[in-house]
Amino acid sequence: MDFKTADLCDANAGSAHFQIAEPGFLHYGGRTTFSGAISTVLAPEDNSLVRKALEEPGNGRVLVVDGGGSRKCALVGDQLALLAQKNGWAGVVVNGCIRDSEEVGRTAIGVQALGTHPLRSSKRGAGQHDVEVRFAGVTFRPGHFLYADADGIVTSETALT
Repeated sequence: MDFKTADLCDANAGSAHFQIAEPGFLHYGGRTTFSGAISTVLAPEDNSLVRKALEEPGNGRVLVVDGGGSRKCALVGDQLALLAQKNGWAGVVVNGCIRDSEEVGRTAIGVQALGTHPLRSSKRGAGQHDVEVRFAGVTFRPGHFLYADADGIVTSETALT
């Protein structure tokens, strides 16, 4: 789908089914524009469930990772970005940090995050998969749709055309 988030806002802002994320996310993936059905992971400085989710067939979905906005470690790096690409994910949005940003930039997926950090996360198996997560003024719900480009991130309960 060819879209611009600005145009989606013009057509849908104010609708109960449409949300606009607060700015602050930076682009790191090889694709600036991406969209898909939402899958979520709550990942408190632990990316175990992020890996598990990205091992699944993505089928063009977008993984939304709520790391609580932590800037103490990275939740996605080059290996997970390559795994996401290999398994057909459209993109990953991280409320936290990534690492290996140059390599992530060479992948054919969209990746947005708050920043970079060289330290990998812990691996305790903590977190939850496919639950509602809230950050940037948006409630991200599994099965809803996310659209991201150079101007921002928007979500909708239904697919937008």
